[in-house]
Amino acid sequence: MSVIRVNGDNFLVKVDGPATAPVLLLSNSLSSDLSMWDVQVPVWAQRFRVVRYDQRGHGGTDVSAGPYSMDQLGRDVIGIMDALGIETAHWCGLSLGGMVGMWMLTHAPGRIGKAVLANTAAYMGPVDLWNGRIETARRGGMRALVEPTIERWFPKHFRQAAPATMDRMRSMILRTPVNGYAGCCAAIRDMDQRTAIRSITNPVLVIIGSHDPATKPADGELIASSIRDAKTVVFDAAHISNIERPAAFTSTVMDFLA
Repeated sequence: MSVIRVNGDNFLVKVDGPATAPVLLLSNSLSSDLSMWDVQVPVWAQRFRVVRYDQRGHGGTDVSAGPYSMDQLGRDVIGIMDALGIETAHWCGLSLGGMVGMWMLTHAPGRIGKAVLANTAAYMGPVDLWNGRIETARRGGMRALVEPTIERWFPKHFRQAAPATMDRMRSMILRTPVNGYAGCCAAIRDMDQRTAIRSITNPVLVIIGSHDPATKPADGELIASSIRDAKTVVFDAAHISNIERPAAFTSTVMDFLA
């Protein structure tokens, strides 16, 4: 892992795979860090130079003063790419990472090749929902949010069948800085990309969780219908489908990118 200075802040970045391979950028969800891709990276790194980073305010990246904006989170990516000398890269982002991906596709389309937008939304209201989560985090810390988050992320049968994975996910959520979480909540709260994504012409794969209570199937369907020739895959999963359906997610993304 390395630390890269971007826009006045330090970002934790990890690179795997051959230096000469095509680049695949991974962007993680709210209240997670780059470890959420640990299952996928060994497979994808066989064919790609896989670059993953911690979002602003998350993991090992600096917690700058909030609130954040989607524009700010997108420009963080451009700064990371510039620092690493990456002109273009494929993209795979889940939830918040998919939202940042949509920003990249509409604001810097020449920097992105193919893009996977997983379990995400172009708009995710209402405002009061996000203000409530920010208030809960500030009042009770991430401990007040960990169980509701886990319940949104994974269905009950999976939580019961994979206790070790649930422990790892809980630890990841709990080590998320409150101010970083709140800053990114504001970015999601203030985002509306429903019109902008109609201009996207890059090849896009939209991954939908059929039981996703956070970014519902209709949210994914709206994205897919707004982007010309976008492909859609529906998994029997909830919100964090790369963890719940790791083999299917890994192979589906690999097939699309390759």
